[in-house]
Amino acid sequence: MDELIAVLTEIKALFNRSLSELSIDCVVFGFHDNQLKVLLLRVKGSDAWSLPGGWIYKTEDVEHAAYRILQERTGLDSIFLQQFHAFGANQRYNGKEVMAKMGLPPEHNFFPERAVSIGYYALVEYSLVEPKTDLFTDECRWWDVAEIPDLLFDHNDIASIALKTLRRQFDYQPIGFNLLPEKFTLIELQKLHETVLGHPLDRGNFQKKMLSYGFLERLEERKTGGAHKAPYLYRFDAKKYEIYLRDNE
Repeated sequence: MDELIAVLTEIKALFNRSLSELSIDCVVFGFHDNQLKVLLLRVKGSDAWSLPGGWIYKTEDVEHAAYRILQERTGLDSIFLQQFHAFGANQRYNGKEVMAKMGLPPEHNFFPERAVSIGYYALVEYSLVEPKTDLFTDECRWWDVAEIPDLLFDHNDIASIALKTLRRQFDYQPIGFNLLPEKFTLIELQKLHETVLGHPLDRGNFQKKMLSYGFLERLEERKTGGAHKAPYLYRFDAKKYEIYLRDNE
């Protein structure tokens, strides 16, 4: 009973300091073992999964709320974040469903009847993420994008639209470096693009295109351990990238 009262008190306090009918949902992408991953959370005491998300505090800007939520779920402070869509279908949200799955009494439901969600997607380096649960969940882990289960509310639609948006932006905006470690090979960069876009790329044309941007720095280091000649390692130059963006606005 004491634990139940503590949970209900914490939920009530959360909604008292939040804009309860406006939320944020985040699709967090990572790249590991040549697979595109997405971070999901499991609702306490159930087998129901959802995207990371949360409520906007009354005292904070929307974008600040998104960064805060992602920091709480990943442990990272510096994240590539992109707002991509708003989700406001009349029947998209059912807070009572979450209460029921958590085994909480329906008469203490603090969730609003309806909530509009602002969708963000984030690109993070997989190895740096420390998945963390929130008030409503007891597991947070990576899933292959191709194996995402049925999610709560409209979160499958949110994840699908985020992936389509990511693929479109990969075609014309060099943002994939956010998914890679500090040092990488051009082959690894190409594999990332092929995985995200879902089709093979010509090696020569791809490398020529990437090097033409001018913000890849070739290091005097090679990746060892392979069966073939060790390829050079490269590093993303953030300052040159800023110059590229400024010159191509």
